[in-house]
Amino acid sequence: MLIKRKEFLQIGSLATASMMLPKFLKAFEKPTLVPQGNKVVVVLQLSGGNDGLNTVIPVRNDIYYKLRPRLGITKEQALLVTDEVGLHPALTGLKDLYSDGSLGILNSVGYPNPDRSHFRSMDIWHSASNSNEYVYTGWLGRYLDAQCSGCDKPTQALEIDDVLSLALKGEHAKALAMKDPRRLYTSSNEKYFKEVAANHTTGGEEKPVDYLYKTMAETVSSADYIFKQSRLHPSSTEYPKTDLGNSFKTIASLIFSDINTKVYYVSLGSFDTHVGQEGQQKRLFTEMNDAINAFVKDLKSNNRFQDVLLMSFSEFGRRVSQNASGGTDHGTANNMFLISGGLQQKGVLNAMPDLADLQEGDLKYKVDFKNVYATILNKWLGADDKKILGSQYEHLSFI
Repeated sequence: MLIKRKEFLQIGSLATASMMLPKFLKAFEKPTLVPQGNKVVVVLQLSGGNDGLNTVIPVRNDIYYKLRPRLGITKEQALLVTDEVGLHPALTGLKDLYSDGSLGILNSVGYPNPDRSHFRSMDIWHSASNSNEYVYTGWLGRYLDAQCSGCDKPTQALEIDDVLSLALKGEHAKALAMKDPRRLYTSSNEKYFKEVAANHTTGGEEKPVDYLYKTMAETVSSADYIFKQSRLHPSSTEYPKTDLGNSFKTIASLIFSDINTKVYYVSLGSFDTHVGQEGQQKRLFTEMNDAINAFVKDLKSNNRFQDVLLMSFSEFGRRVSQNASGGTDHGTANNMFLISGGLQQKGVLNAMPDLADLQEGDLKYKVDFKNVYATILNKWLGADDKKILGSQYEHLSFI
């Protein structure tokens, strides 16, 4: 006989109900309070290969202006953060973060033997693999595997998108992808899905079909949980009415709730600016700047900025020379932004790229991106970075 959870609650026999509920659903029956100080990572992926040299601008470098006679951003246009470094004119909020010690800029980040294919280079960044090996799990997915062995909380990591990125796929655990909690909740609560998830029973040995049913049931239960959490602490901060603004508003509402999520992942693009780079990058940076500005304001007013680390990356930078179409072509090393109230090291964290020492017209990488991952995994998330990344990488000092 099928007995609904609602009927159990009406009867009031909670202990009996708890014993009979499947293990992976029990996680949602009582909220696990997230203590103040719980560390959260937000990854912002700049898809398409953002031009780092017009993001963090070497305003006193003659080579930069010689190789970009039309595309170079002048010292007068740039938002100066030092005598030699300026930010793109649209990044006004990031300049303010630089001024209050909440922004770290890491230059010349990349990996050995870089690949200029969008798909392959993104796979390398997602999987934290070497450029000559193929790995089919992601660095954050393996974090979930390590942290959630026997864990009943499939909401440890959330991607604000309709499709889950490789970065968040582990061998055993995976993040959940959703554009917004209401949509996930609405679709997962359609009668068909609810009935299928509720009526399937697993036999003795789990078969692939059982795994699919279990995943469906987890999603239905998770959607309900996420939606309720997102409504507990609605943000009062005004966010821009853009995709990224809405995504950051969703992330903020969940950070302020009792949800157990440690990692949020969101993307912006496309930064593949072979043609007409100036207008495209300005438009995307305006969206990024305004969304981050609102997000940080929200975190600060809710006293959570110390606990949140926002990391931006792109799969590669662009070539140093402009092309003939008012744009730039696929390059190699790039910069990363690190934003938090809990940074130990701030400002421009290392030397600007050496434009006099290029490799076939491209920047040489100085910092392996896996060092950044290792630092975040170990120092921020308290995880075994060596086990997750498969090797010991240097820990940096920004946190």
